[in-house]
Amino acid sequence: MNYKYFPHTEEDIKEMLARIGVKSLEDLYGEVPQSVRFRGDYDIPEEKSEQEIRTFFDKLGHKNHQLTCFAGAGVYDHYTPSIVPNLIERSEFLTSYTPYQAEISQGTLHYIFEFQSMMAELTGMEVSNASMYDGTTATAEAMMLAFNAGRKADTVLLSRTMDPKTVAVVQTYAHFHGAKIEFIKESDGHTDLEALKARLLSGGVAGVIVQQPNYYGIIEDFSGYADVCHEKKSLFIINSVAADLALLKTPGEWGADLAVGDVQSLGLPMAFGGPYAGYMCSTEKLMRKLPGRIVGETRDNRGQRAFVLTLQAREQHIRRQKATSNICSNESLMALFVTVYMSVMGRQGIREAARISYDGAHYLCEHFLATGKAQLVYQQPFFNEFLIRIDHRDVFYDKAVAAGILPGVKVGDDQLLIAVTEKRSKEEADQLAALLSSGGLHQV
Repeated sequence: MNYKYFPHTEEDIKEMLARIGVKSLEDLYGEVPQSVRFRGDYDIPEEKSEQEIRTFFDKLGHKNHQLTCFAGAGVYDHYTPSIVPNLIERSEFLTSYTPYQAEISQGTLHYIFEFQSMMAELTGMEVSNASMYDGTTATAEAMMLAFNAGRKADTVLLSRTMDPKTVAVVQTYAHFHGAKIEFIKESDGHTDLEALKARLLSGGVAGVIVQQPNYYGIIEDFSGYADVCHEKKSLFIINSVAADLALLKTPGEWGADLAVGDVQSLGLPMAFGGPYAGYMCSTEKLMRKLPGRIVGETRDNRGQRAFVLTLQAREQHIRRQKATSNICSNESLMALFVTVYMSVMGRQGIREAARISYDGAHYLCEHFLATGKAQLVYQQPFFNEFLIRIDHRDVFYDKAVAAGILPGVKVGDDQLLIAVTEKRSKEEADQLAALLSSGGLHQV
């Protein structure tokens, strides 16, 4: 039997040393000065048996306080079919990395090709690259693409309704690349189109970035946005929660030049903040400006289906100063994860999960409002996330946590951003609403 995680034996070490002509490990590091060598004992535990290791980590795991999650703000507690982790834990996938030698990486190239195909279909765009690190950096890369594509324009506009975490990453990228960031004000929870038009008239805008649904969970109407952007030679970029696009109008239908976001909502566990993966899709016109790489399908000399790296910017490997992006790899394993997820769920399954999430959020919102102790901050259509103002918000929050529920994400002094996914049951929603309707929420 092969044990993947066992260390080298003494015989293994001797064989490797003999192969390179070194007698001992001490000789191997002979050129390292004695003054910088560590001669003490390492502060690590003694060796343990497999059972002892399992017991040790079980005890650590039990220290975690597992809560029923109604928090979102970019990361959502979605269902993962059990087949997904079972497939991606196969050894050939766990070692997946950048396929520099495409001819021996057909498996990796194949699933990346399928990932691209599915993301292009989900976003309604013509082209998808082979994934990005996460949704925030994908948005920042889109900003840089617009900035580099703008001949005399040096400013990118961000909607004030975007997730502050995404905004912070975009601003960091912009700062170190000399791009200017300005904001489009919000009006009643959505991007102010008239303010956008007025700013575009002033010129110098390379791109405009909006979010759908936005940070408050609101479904925005982007009718006419692409037209006003394109009239002024500006790129129109939409950041979206990937799973929500199963029911919402796609970035392609809105006329976007670039579609970006995170794929965490496609079955990836929250996992204490990652790893996740981002997506970036574009029109065919912008294909050669995309960071990263694109995998294509072809035929080999025997006429068999084969996959190749179709487009890849060589500067990103050897001439970094000329690169549009320095991403040489990606979250390939996570891209495989969502590819298997989408394959297993299918169109209907992804739509059904999104519909259950939508219905659950509206059910919970109605029950919150019925208590008379909560009010919607914005009277706008929302998807599976909504922003409410709650009397004595912090008292309610602590009460919910004590009851084993993470009730949402705190916003401002008295607001709570609540998300519902297909994993949340009616009973869990009723329990959370009951905590609000019951007494004991007065400030102490």
